Amino acid sequence: MLHDHPPSYAPEWGSGGIFGLKYYRGVLYYTLAFDAIANFVTDSGVERYRFEQVGPLPTSGGDTYNAVDAVDDNIYFGGWVHAPAVYEGSEASLRGTISFVNKYSHVHFYDVEDRRVSLLWKEGAARKDEWAGEVSEIIYNPVQDELLVARGDGTINLGVYGIDRRTGEPRKLSERPALKGALVYEYACFDILERQIKDIHGVLFTKAVTGIQCVNLTNGKVTYTSLGDISRRSVDGAPVSWPQTGPAASAYGRFFLFVKGGAFVGNPIDEGTEPVRFVRLFDFGESGYFSRRTVAKPIGGGVMVAFNAYSESLVRPTNQFEEMVARATNTIVGPSVLLYITPPVARIVGAYGARITSFESVGDRLVIGANTMSNTSRYNALPLDIGYRGFIIEPISEVLERGPPVRFSVPGALVKDKVFGGIPLTGYSRPRLVIRAGRSNRLHVYEYDFSLPAQDAYEETYDITGGKNVMDLSGFGSSILSFRLEDPDPRARIVIDLQ
Repeated sequence: MLHDHPPSYAPEWGSGGIFGLKYYRGVLYYTLAFDAIANFVTDSGVERYRFEQVGPLPTSGGDTYNAVDAVDDNIYFGGWVHAPAVYEGSEASLRGTISFVNKYSHVHFYDVEDRRVSLLWKEGAARKDEWAGEVSEIIYNPVQDELLVARGDGTINLGVYGIDRRTGEPRKLSERPALKGALVYEYACFDILERQIKDIHGVLFTKAVTGIQCVNLTNGKVTYTSLGDISRRSVDGAPVSWPQTGPAASAYGRFFLFVKGGAFVGNPIDEGTEPVRFVRLFDFGESGYFSRRTVAKPIGGGVMVAFNAYSESLVRPTNQFEEMVARATNTIVGPSVLLYITPPVARIVGAYGARITSFESVGDRLVIGANTMSNTSRYNALPLDIGYRGFIIEPISEVLERGPPVRFSVPGALVKDKVFGGIPLTGYSRPRLVIRAGRSNRLHVYEYDFSLPAQDAYEETYDITGGKNVMDLSGFGSSILSFRLEDPDPRARIVIDLQ
């Protein structure tokens, strides 16, 4: 019943994917974006819903952040949808856009018992160039029997909202934009986004995580934690560029917030007990490689998360800064990976193609949604979704046992003299670092693990020469390593080879 989805008519930016995978009471739900088709797979077959309760067909969009939760007999799913979609591309100018007049944020629910979809809430801005904050996270609050909804992608009505499950009536709990969150103790914690996008075609990497906000499930009061200078929180003592939000998860009594360059982990409710620290993971400087538009979930008591090679990109730049972004986001430095965190160990357990958009455990199997194409931005809207989207189904026991060979190839121009890496070595007997340097330099190596509470890294330095330098990393055991070239070397090619 699960099959691949080739490119199809779906006006949007680049490609969406398979989002919101949720297995609940015999039903496997997912939304196919940008086709805007919600799928409900059972032993009896597949039911499909095209969001026609939001507005007229043809629709496009659906969900690209994995906004889903299940309560009682209902699967709640959210996101956004164009109903109908209005493509405004121009073949002559190569500047494709979409009118947002018919763009709506939404929350629906699927009644597992009655096999019926109902619209709970929708909201639009009714403007060509503005849109109401998309629904990017849904968390059930069992104390107040309401849905907590994060909204950080949009131009109006952003923040954290509570939505009544019976009436669909919303109430704003926080004004601060949020994309992702998770339950931690008696709180629901979310990121806080810095708002820098000035129009609907804002350049990539202009929103960043600046803090964490936590909603008390009992009284609705919100506490705010500013992350401040990230280098003061980082285990290797260095900052991170453009920490855009990835997914969030909760485990071991801590809040995990994955961002571009790594993860924040700790107790944002009471930093006196344990401060939130930054652990660098798969940070390749200006590259677009990170855990964007994917999920982090508890599997076997640990946390599994995807880091993607090609989540977002800019294809048609219009100025010098966008040209840099286009080069960086279209430079593929390595495969997408599944990372499995069981403190103090973090290890790679899967290597795949361009994107892993969602995954879910179904019995003893892991169902993975994949895509060949990124979301794009600015003038990159097209009348169709150009990605090939499909499924991989694997035994969970086999996934958790392996360490696939992985190779990362990083241009020195992307990392300059910044700290990069965050490469877990667990499971590899022959890891090595190869630097083809343009000149002599000094390499700083930072060694740490995923201990809780997070511990500072150990630093060592090595002299490298112009030409080929090969460094055996097996002596670092099961550590995580990040690196820094003391002087920028744009001619360098850095290869991390894990065997």
